[in-house]
Amino acid sequence: MVTNLSVMKSKQELRREIWRRLEREKAARFPGAEGRIPNFVGAEKAARRAAELPIWKQARVLKCNPDAPQLPVRKLALEEGKKIYMAVPRLRESRCFVELDPGWLKALPREAASIRGAFRFGRQVTLEEMQPIDLVVAGSVAVNRLGARIGKGGGYSDLEFGLARQRKLLTEKTPVLTTVHPLQLVEEEIPVLPHDIPVDYIILPEEIIETNTRLPKPQGIYWEFLDEEKIQAIPVLVELRGR
Repeated sequence: MVTNLSVMKSKQELRREIWRRLEREKAARFPGAEGRIPNFVGAEKAARRAAELPIWKQARVLKCNPDAPQLPVRKLALEEGKKIYMAVPRLRESRCFVELDPGWLKALPREAASIRGAFRFGRQVTLEEMQPIDLVVAGSVAVNRLGARIGKGGGYSDLEFGLARQRKLLTEKTPVLTTVHPLQLVEEEIPVLPHDIPVDYIILPEEIIETNTRLPKPQGIYWEFLDEEKIQAIPVLVELRGR
């Protein structure tokens, strides 16, 4: 049953609950769940489950988070000849995405799919150099069946989506999926703000949940939720605001 709104837990309370749950049940892999998108037991199986979806089979270009639990997703995508865009950590450079294209990569998919490998073998690109995105893969700490999700708290995944939407690299109809452990699936209400990315598919090692979410996807950058310090730390935001 969905928790009453009057007693809705905060995002941080839900994060702590999930991190502790994964650790307690020994479902978290090295280096632990706390403070991150948690790597989970069964991540490889969840990736293979995602590949069963028609939206996966049709997608040629993915935007994928760089976190460890989605490494099997990135590896599988490269093995299948799909192009991947991964954001530079904290979007701290003007060329704020790394492009991995199996057409020219000189590395095995497993090597290129890691964070270190992506920077070694991929090439950094600006938003203007990117191709339209067919599918978004997001990392999650917690998610519910209504399609609401929580990340690790930095807000960068939402910003990446907003920037891509602003540049018309994706639309409201671009599907978003996340791979998680069953312990990360909650029945509770999750607080949602306009810049939060909802998910269309929740991929578990043994199950695919299509959320049919009614939550709208971010339409661009929501400046009112950004403080000046964060804007100044992200070159592409400085440039965008200047325009």
